[in-house]
Amino acid sequence: MTDRLFLRLDGDPLYAPETSVPAGALRELALPAALRPHVAHLLAYREELPAGLTLRERVLPDGALRLIVEDLDAGPRLMLAGPSTQPVLLQLSGRQHGLSLTLRPGAAQALLGLPAHELAERVLPWDAVVAPRWRDLAERLQARRGDAARARCLLQTLEAMRRDGAAPDPRPVLAAGRLFEQGQGRRSVAEVARQLGLGERRLQQVFRAQMGLTPAAFGRLARLHACLRLLRRPAARSPRWPELALEAGFYDQSHLIREFRALCGLTPQQYLDEARAPAVSDLSKTRA
Repeated sequence: MTDRLFLRLDGDPLYAPETSVPAGALRELALPAALRPHVAHLLAYREELPAGLTLRERVLPDGALRLIVEDLDAGPRLMLAGPSTQPVLLQLSGRQHGLSLTLRPGAAQALLGLPAHELAERVLPWDAVVAPRWRDLAERLQARRGDAARARCLLQTLEAMRRDGAAPDPRPVLAAGRLFEQGQGRRSVAEVARQLGLGERRLQQVFRAQMGLTPAAFGRLARLHACLRLLRRPAARSPRWPELALEAGFYDQSHLIREFRALCGLTPQQYLDEARAPAVSDLSKTRA
């Protein structure tokens, strides 16, 4: 079985450096202005894997809530993948064709009428989450032809679901997220709450409702992402792990390894080895 990584950190281009998805397999689709406060981006993906190849794709956690539409050609299946601190392991073969929509903090409440923590660490069918009037979305998507038409149908449905006046104010949570990221997990919840003029308990409540994760869990991801960015530097080809651990906000090398295993399912060195592995498109050529 062939392995590959999928990673896209905040601010990354469509193809992040570690992502070995073949060129042309991903396409970013435009969002209507009304949904931009709730939707970060919408991707269409289409890939034809070589016959006989089974691919294990490790999707590293970014803490986001996603709406995923699989099997657009054979019959769409819609799922909501909640915020998570765990990697997702996918086994792929044959044709892959779908849509992936990433929601912003507060969107679960604004669009679905649910606090995000009710979806955390879960993957649920669309029909199990939404009101009955929206459960025909798969049939309506199947009736459309082409990614653009299907994306319009999906976005129009989300626009219709948007609850005017019910959307929470995401600014305190976004500001807290930036502080945790800048501190690389070193800032305590109490410290961040004080900087924002909130009570610690109130920050915990709004963070879970809008982000879906506790502030502590988000801080762990922020520290991991800081480390992943450091590993992109040319000098990281032969990293000095004790120094890199301290620079990324870990207590020491052992702490770095424990967190890497917990959040990625890999040691840091295993991650680097996978990130440098040949792209699947290159493997396809060698099998031809």
